Amino acid sequence: MQPYGLTVDKFLDHAAKWFNGHEVVEADGGRVIERATYDALCARSNRMSGALASLGLMQGDRIGTLGWNSLHHFELYYAAMGAGFVCHTLNPRLTAAQLAAMVDEAEDKVLAVAEDLMPLLRAILPHCPSVDHVVVMDAAPSPASLAPQPPLLWRYETLLETRGRPFRWGGFDENEPAGLCYTSGTTGRPKGVVYTHRSNYLHTLRALQADAVALTARDVLLLAVPMFHANGWGMPFAAPAAGTRLVLPGRAIDGASLARLIRDEGVTVGVGVQTIWLGLADHLEQSGESLPSLERVLIGGSNCPDALLRRLEARLGAAVQTSWGMTELSPIGTIAPPAGGAGAGRPPLGLDLKLTDAAGTRLEPQRGVLGHLKVKGHSVADGYFRGDADLLDAEGYFDTGDLAVIDKEGNLTIGGRAKDLIKSGGEWINPAEIESIVGAHPAVRHVAVIGRPDVKWGERPVLIVETGPKQDPGLLLNLLRGKVADWWIPAEVAEVAAMPLAASGKIDKNRLRADFAEGRIAATAVR
Repeated sequence: MQPYGLTVDKFLDHAAKWFNGHEVVEADGGRVIERATYDALCARSNRMSGALASLGLMQGDRIGTLGWNSLHHFELYYAAMGAGFVCHTLNPRLTAAQLAAMVDEAEDKVLAVAEDLMPLLRAILPHCPSVDHVVVMDAAPSPASLAPQPPLLWRYETLLETRGRPFRWGGFDENEPAGLCYTSGTTGRPKGVVYTHRSNYLHTLRALQADAVALTARDVLLLAVPMFHANGWGMPFAAPAAGTRLVLPGRAIDGASLARLIRDEGVTVGVGVQTIWLGLADHLEQSGESLPSLERVLIGGSNCPDALLRRLEARLGAAVQTSWGMTELSPIGTIAPPAGGAGAGRPPLGLDLKLTDAAGTRLEPQRGVLGHLKVKGHSVADGYFRGDADLLDAEGYFDTGDLAVIDKEGNLTIGGRAKDLIKSGGEWINPAEIESIVGAHPAVRHVAVIGRPDVKWGERPVLIVETGPKQDPGLLLNLLRGKVADWWIPAEVAEVAAMPLAASGKIDKNRLRADFAEGRIAATAVR
C-alpha cells in the first residue's frame, strides 16, 4: 500500500479540490459578514503558514489562539497544523491568570487574538515571556506591524499580505502534535491535552460514521460549540472532510441570532451544548418562528433530562442527538444515532469502554451495573502535557472520573462524577440520581446537587435549581420521595437565576461549592 500520512491538512485540501464551491461563512449578531469557498480558504491558510514560518516558527512550536468561531480562526487551525506547528486553543472565558499560566507552560511563541479580546491580552502578556508575536484576528488590515518592539503586533490581513507565501503542508510523521487544549478545570486545575495528527484524523473518521455525527456534502452545519473547546468537537475537521457547508456564528449565540442564521443559511445540523438550544427554543416560543431546514442538533456537555429533550425536539422541529465526551477523548466518546437512541448512545468504532469498581477491577457483568468508566482508543490521551507520563491502567484504559451504566443494548448513561459523590453518615449519596429525577420536571432548566459539611453526618446534600417560574422547594423534594432513600433527600434547596456553566456546557460544581460556602447562594431549609 502507498504511504499516506494521516495529517489534518488533507481535510482542507480535499474540500478545496472536490467541494471547492462549498462555503464557510462567518456571522456577527446573526447576520453573515463574510463568505469564503473551501478552495479560497485553503489557499489563504497555506499562505498564512508561510507567513508564520517567516516569523521564525519551527515544526513543533506552539501558536496560541484566543478567539471566537470566525474565518480567521478557522484558517489558523490549518495554517498552524498544516505547517507542523501546534495550534494551542485558549478559552477566553478563563481568567487572565489562568490563561497566562497556560501560555507560559506551553511556551507559545505566537498569540493570535480576536480584536475584542485585546484588553484580556494586555493582562496576559506581561506574564508570558515566550511570546514574540501577536496576530490580531477579525480586524481590518493596517499598513505595517503595530509595535516596534517584541512582542511584535500584526493585523492578520497585513501579515498575510506582506509575509504570506506558499508553504509545503504535511511531510512529517502523523504522530507529531497538531493541537493543544486545556481541560475546563471544573474538577481541578486545568490540564493540557496534546492531540496528534493521527488522533485527529482517526477521530474525524469516527465522527463521520453513519450512527455518529454523520455529516454529508448536502448538509449545512452550524458550529455553535466554541472552536477553543476540544477542537470545536472536531467539526472544523469533519466539515471539510465531508464537504459540508459550515456556518460560524462568531460570538453571538443567543436564540434570536441563531434563529436568523439557521433560517437564512438553510442550516440542517447544529452542534452545541444544550444551553444554546434551550435559548433557541425559548426564542422560538416567544416569536412563534419555525426553522423548517433544521433536521437535527447534537448536544453534549451534560446530561439532558428527558423532559427537556422532548421540549427541544418539539420546539426545534428537529431530532436531538445526545452525546458524551471529554477533552481527553478528542472529544467524542459516545453518541446516540441520528434516528434516536437511549442515554448518551454507543461508542463509534475506535473507542472501547469498560466499567470497574473503585479499586479498578473489571465488573462482571458489564451491563446494567453502575461502575467507574474507563476508555481506550486511538484518540484517547495517555497523559497530560508536561504532566503524568502515563495515566492508563494495566489494560491501557484511561479513567474518565465518571460513574456510568451501560444498558443491554450498549447505550451509555453517565451517572455523575465519582468525585461528586457525597459521603453522609459513612454511606454514599449519588447526586446524579437526584439530579435526574428533579431534572425531569418541566420547569427545571438546570439542577445540581452538592455536598455541604455537616457536624453530625460529615456531609449533607443541597439541591440547587435554575427554573423558569419560581417553584415551591417542597414540591421539588416531593419528586424524590419513594424514588431514592429518605436519607438521600436534601433538607435544603437553593434557587439560582443562572446556573454557572463551564465552556464545555457542564455545570461548574467547583464554583457552586465556593459560592455556597461564601454565602453567595442562599438555601432554604425544607422540612
